[in-house]
Parts: sequence; structure tokens; C-alpha cells
Amino acid sequence: MSVFLLAGLVSVPSTSAATPTMKVHFINVGQGDATYIKMPGGEDVLIDGGRQGQGDEVIAYLKKQKVDDIEIMIATHPDADHLGGLDEVLKAYKVESVYAPKVAHTTDAYANFLKAVKAEKLTIKTAKVGVKLPLKTVTAKFVGPTREYGKTDLNNWSAVLHVTYNKNKFLFTGDAEKASEADMVKAKQTLLADVIKVGHHGAKTSSNVDFLKVVKPKYAVISVGKNSYGHPTAEVLNRYKPYKAAVYRTDQKGNIIFTSTGTKITVATVK
Repeated sequence: MSVFLLAGLVSVPSTSAATPTMKVHFINVGQGDATYIKMPGGEDVLIDGGRQGQGDEVIAYLKKQKVDDIEIMIATHPDADHLGGLDEVLKAYKVESVYAPKVAHTTDAYANFLKAVKAEKLTIKTAKVGVKLPLKTVTAKFVGPTREYGKTDLNNWSAVLHVTYNKNKFLFTGDAEKASEADMVKAKQTLLADVIKVGHHGAKTSSNVDFLKVVKPKYAVISVGKNSYGHPTAEVLNRYKPYKAAVYRTDQKGNIIFTSTGTKITVATVK
């Protein structure tokens, strides 16, 4: 009898712990880019911060997600609709590392970004091909830019980040255009991705056919707002059709949140 009592008191361990998730938030900042990633290892990563003056919006969103500090901040390139709000984020949050491509700009937005980085006593780490981010659980590395471009060719300088979480893959392209896309393909970079952040808000100069042949996306996210450029172009939207990619636009869906278990991806949208 005592044997059965003892057996009844032994706790049986759970067969499997809950799988940590990776959450990718494409924040609706209108005609601009801001992406927040909660890595499965717990780190907080911010890629771009919208236009100048939008830092407060980005900060409010991060606070809703209970972000207490930012391990890695990435400014994909110096355009104001990408790094314009990052100076405010730097003032509001402790940021451990800042990455950006080695190209400068003459705008106030870029100058404010540099001042904010300096005020936090940080040194910008160069975002370029082959650089890996020090993150647990995932493999995150820059696959672009693969070379230097002209000083006026800022879009092709874009830091392009590829993240692999088990079987799920994400590609964040900034505003990379045809030259950069072709160079990444030629350099045989890891570009295959379940989810792609569509380059340059859906401009026809990005998402070129030969590039998408390698990426083979299942989901495409376009961060876009009211604009006079015609973004996203019908031409680009048509380029995603052969892949039967589900296209999500921030101007239509608001904030777009992908949750990955490493083997399964789900999507939610919040206006």
C-alpha cells in the first residue's frame, strides 16, 4: 500500500516546455519604416523609427509592448523616414548597441540621430554583409550592403537583415533597390524568407524579379502611408503574385504582427 502512496506523490515533469516565440511588429508609421522584434531569447531589437517627430509614436508603441530597454537598434540608412524618430527613442530608452551602414547624410534628421547616439556615449557599429548580431536562439546577420555605393545612392546602402528562427526566416530590406538586390544575389547571400519587409515601400525600383526568385516569400509586408510617389506600385504587387504571397500593408491594416514558434507563423493586425 505504501508503494502506491509514494507513487502518487511523485510529480511527473511536463513533457515539453512552452516554445518561446519571436514576435515581429511592423509599426504603422505612415510613409516610413519602424519594426520592433521581440526575439525568442528575450532581446528587444528596433529597426528604424519612422519620420522625424514620430519618435513619440514609436516609444508609445514600445511601452505598450512593455519594452524596458533595447538591446539592438538598427538604422537601415540615413533617410529621414527611417531614422527620423530614432533620436527620441535613444533619449527614452537605454540602448545597448546601434548599427548603421557607413554612409552619411546632410539632413537635420541624420544630424539629430548622430547627436543622440553621442549623448548616450555609444559608437555606431557598421552594418554590412557578414556582420552577425549577438542574439540567443536565432541567427541574425546582415546580408547587405555587400559593397559601397555612391554617396547619393542612399537606398542601396540599406542594411539588410536576415533572421532565422529554427525553420522560419525573415528578411528586412530597408529601401534596398535593384543594384543592392542584384549584388546580394550575386554574392550568394542567404535570402530565402517566409516573410519579407518589402523594399522601399513598394517602389518599382525594389522587389526585382531575380531577387524574389531567391527570396521565395510566403508573406510580404509593405510599410507605407499616403504618398505622392505611387507606392506601392501595381508593378511590384504583381511581382509577388507568382509566389502566392499574402501581402499586408500598414496603410490598410495598421500595425502588423507576426508570431513565429520557429516552425509556424501566424499574423495579426491592429488598427
